[in-house]
Amino acid sequence: MRTGSTEVVYDLTEECARFLAGEPGAEGLLHVWVPHATAGLAVLETGAGSDEDLLSALDRLLPRDDRWRHRHGTPGHGRDHVLPALLPPYATIPVIDGRLTLGTWQSVCLVDTNVDNPVRTVRLSLLRG
Repeated sequence: MRTGSTEVVYDLTEECARFLAGEPGAEGLLHVWVPHATAGLAVLETGAGSDEDLLSALDRLLPRDDRWRHRHGTPGHGRDHVLPALLPPYATIPVIDGRLTLGTWQSVCLVDTNVDNPVRTVRLSLLRG
């Protein structure tokens, strides 16, 4: 995934649905994994301001300033390494009849605040049940 050079909440729901399209009628769990030390996953509403609210909340909780001991990269980059403790790099979503069972307005999102790394890997696995 190309997330660019700005903080982003990137909706992965369509990518997850396309992955499951190859598994018609599947039952089980979709496991989403982001193998990065500075990115996380969230299940939340997007497009109605919640994604921007999440980034604003992260800026308040994890300011991009010089308080961080981890100091390589752009100023405040240490906060990006704390992000996965709050938004883990994994999510698991039930799958019934080949479809994600997300609630109304829920989306699976990659949260990337690391402006130094514009490319992310997302791994999807279906654990049949």
